[in-house]
Amino acid sequence: MIHYFPGNLGHLLVILAFVSAIVATYAFAKNINDNEQKWARFAKGAYYLHAAAIFSIVITLFVMISGHMFEYHYVYNYTSKFLPPYYQISSFWNGQEGSFLLWMFWNAVLGLILIHTNKSWRPSLMAVFTFTQVFLVSMIMGVVIFDVKIGSSPFILLRDVVNDAIFQLQPDFIPEDGRGLNPLLQNYWMVIHPPTLFLGFATTVIPFAYAIAGLITGKYKEWIRPALPWAQFSAAVLGVGILMGAYWAYETLNFGGYWNWDPVENAIYVPWLIMVAGIHTMIAFKKSDAALKASIILILSTYVLIVYSTFLTRSGVLGNASVHSFTDLGLSGQLLIYLFVFTGLSIFLAARAWKKIPESKEETSAYSREFWIFMGATVLSLMAFQVIIPTSIPVWNEIVEAFGGTSNMAPPADQVGFYTQFQLYFAIILAVLSGTGQFFWWKKVDGKKLKQELTVPVMLSLIVTALIFILAKVQNIWYLLLLTASVYSIFANGKILISVARSNIKLSGGSIAHIGVAMMLIGILFSSGYSKILSKNNTGLLWSKEFPDEVNQNNLLLFLNEPRQMAGYSLNYKGLRKLTKNAGYVDINDIEGAISPLQLVMGNESRTSTDVLLKKGDTIAIINPENSYFEIEYSKLDGSRFTLFPRVQINETMDMIVYSPDISRTLKADLYTHVRTFPDPEQTVEWSEIEEITVTPGDQFFINDYVARFIDMVPVSRVEGVEMGPSDVAVKAIIEIEGEQKTYTAEPVYIIKDKMAGRIPDVISDLASRITIQSIKPEENSFVFGLSTTQKDWIIIEAVEKPWINILWSGTLLLVIGFGIAINRRYTEFKKMRDKGME
Repeated sequence: MIHYFPGNLGHLLVILAFVSAIVATYAFAKNINDNEQKWARFAKGAYYLHAAAIFSIVITLFVMISGHMFEYHYVYNYTSKFLPPYYQISSFWNGQEGSFLLWMFWNAVLGLILIHTNKSWRPSLMAVFTFTQVFLVSMIMGVVIFDVKIGSSPFILLRDVVNDAIFQLQPDFIPEDGRGLNPLLQNYWMVIHPPTLFLGFATTVIPFAYAIAGLITGKYKEWIRPALPWAQFSAAVLGVGILMGAYWAYETLNFGGYWNWDPVENAIYVPWLIMVAGIHTMIAFKKSDAALKASIILILSTYVLIVYSTFLTRSGVLGNASVHSFTDLGLSGQLLIYLFVFTGLSIFLAARAWKKIPESKEETSAYSREFWIFMGATVLSLMAFQVIIPTSIPVWNEIVEAFGGTSNMAPPADQVGFYTQFQLYFAIILAVLSGTGQFFWWKKVDGKKLKQELTVPVMLSLIVTALIFILAKVQNIWYLLLLTASVYSIFANGKILISVARSNIKLSGGSIAHIGVAMMLIGILFSSGYSKILSKNNTGLLWSKEFPDEVNQNNLLLFLNEPRQMAGYSLNYKGLRKLTKNAGYVDINDIEGAISPLQLVMGNESRTSTDVLLKKGDTIAIINPENSYFEIEYSKLDGSRFTLFPRVQINETMDMIVYSPDISRTLKADLYTHVRTFPDPEQTVEWSEIEEITVTPGDQFFINDYVARFIDMVPVSRVEGVEMGPSDVAVKAIIEIEGEQKTYTAEPVYIIKDKMAGRIPDVISDLASRITIQSIKPEENSFVFGLSTTQKDWIIIEAVEKPWINILWSGTLLLVIGFGIAINRRYTEFKKMRDKGME
């Protein structure tokens, strides 16, 4: 039975959220110049209604997903019955509609906070804030007005979207299960990364709204103080979200890194750079009017770029340029309107007030803090500019074609090399500025004083860099410059940190954040610039003529249970495994069948990776039926060993096979291992011609070069899958085969049913061997076995060493700590002024 109520309720709530957002925008706007309490109360009430509607939409969609209401297109398209609960949560934002809803949810929460934290700015601030919600809610309306579709609703029935004959025959047809979650998104980082990223998206509107409110009300300077802690919070959350995405890529994707300069990655990276630049100019404004106009431009540009990045990733314009952009759901027109409205509003208000905005008439000295902050902001802006222009090439092509022209411009072929080269140059300058600029911020210095202050950091950085150069053999000149600049930034900011922390630890946020950035640059330098492929193919053989040269040269072929040497390691592929809920990994060949996709039955006695003994007939619970794992044991020359379990996800519904790495982490380096390919599990096994051999109990023989011993022939009363009659007879042979790792038991069956002979062979997959009882010679007490073999199980892997990558993650942690200290300081300053009635 179709559940109509949740869908109808969802549609109603979306309309309510849209209308209440419009009403709240109008009421707050009226309250800007009209101080009557009725408008203030009405505006607050409208916003409370809007927030309640948004929260109710979220709850409704969650109920539909958790209730497996596959009659709805969104639920069917992104969920299934067998997804773990945490992946069902992440399926909420898998589609465009859900991700827009997540964005709106955070906006609703933030709006409630803003209403109660800054009453003097409330009317103008919330008028802008709720206006952005109008556009966001329109993205999920899914209504058609005068043949124009507005938004794409998550509450549309499957039959209204999918044109399938089944709905002509059975209008109330409901699929038994959904398509499931994209295998790439079945990672715990996808449970926390999107909410963090969209919280970052949502927070960018707050400093933007303050800036617009300042331009509307004429408070050109006053908006900086309340906006600054929010800008810092936004940059911190957005930065953490970006880094979470990088770590997800590192753990899940198989390109061997954490940043690939994909257009979708670039679209988020650029607004973050501009936001950080804006924060620095806002801080500089606290001491001088010189940076006020720059602050306005940068903060307004940040939100405009967030909207632009939304257009890039959701309009379908990057469909051929990005591996993980959304497809177009007909929202490109709406997204363009959204972009043009807020771009036009920003330009109009800034231009109208430009001459009234205070600015410093003093010439900026090279020894002033403003000069160095402005230089840093300029470099950050240039970094953003260098990335956004090539990323926007598909947009330029679309614009030219829209006007009847032809444009064949293409994004960089080697996007990693192209972007990395230029960003490297900027990073060197940025590291030097972040170290030197701090001295101007905290001390009054001239040329002589500056030389004295920098002597110790420069000398220490040169000594340390020289040691690293000798030990790590950093020979690339640009890498050496980046290393020197980053080490210098650490020592320079460290000196300031020690000096500042003695007086007030709350003043140390900037130094800690800068040290974190410098550590991140060093971590990126070594983990990316000096990563080393360990799985070099030194055999002189091609694994396949169909593989690119890079795969044949940099990947290793492993046969099951046949150790192979690799760069100081001995590797042993032990087979395919399933991950149980409580017992670790279990050999897939020891599994006999399934009660359900999540409940499997053991066919043999088996020990798991955690040394749990499972017996034949035991039922085991697995986490995800799509996931299987390759067990690869690494052994070192000193006798130490560890095991990795790179993953393969096979989603038959989506016709996808996705490989994910496993990583061995040490203080000095990560050993990153992923499987390139393995035999198609659906491919028919080709067995050799049967070789017949006559044996008696106790005899030894060879099969596929393994020693086998015929133990005995015993009668059996039951044969699985065969209904035995009173005159039917069955026997099975018990044969032990010595494998590389353990002894296997084969039990082929010979059956006489209805006076006809039948043979049920036994296959030992690990040994690529099959044994059949061909015939029985009772007069000789001997038996004829049929032996056949096939290609042994194999995988092709790539193993990469990522040196000193932990410096990158440690720097990330310091960056977040620095932001946290700075946010606390700036919010405390704002709170004091607000409580005095000055904000």
